[in-house]
Amino acid sequence: MEAVAKLNNVPTSPRKMRLVADLIRGEQVNRALNILKYEPKQGAARLEKLLLSAIANWQQKNEDIDLEDADLYVKEIRVDSGRILKRLRPAPQGRAHRIRKRSNHVTLILESRNAAEASTTEDNNEE
Repeated sequence: MEAVAKLNNVPTSPRKMRLVADLIRGEQVNRALNILKYEPKQGAARLEKLLLSAIANWQQKNEDIDLEDADLYVKEIRVDSGRILKRLRPAPQGRAHRIRKRSNHVTLILESRNAAEASTTEDNNEE
């Protein structure tokens, strides 16, 4: 079973957020939470909150399965570009420079390793 959590219009550039997202891609949930807790980068706190939300979403879907037995991991994490706010900054000699304030959208997908193994064995048995 998968659980999805999304974070839209985060006022951080996608490039900076991807640096943090790459740290937790494919990691187990407990390890990912520890990495994000002690990561000093700006996006880590937001991704930690998003990961906790995804865990809560997974628990909501799978009330009969214990969280420790599920062996959850970060299956996929995507950081896409969001809207860009365009501002003008004064420049010398009466000119203006355009400042682009970027934002991003983050999509996080969790999956249980036990469920993933069960589905692959079922697929192999069908063939």
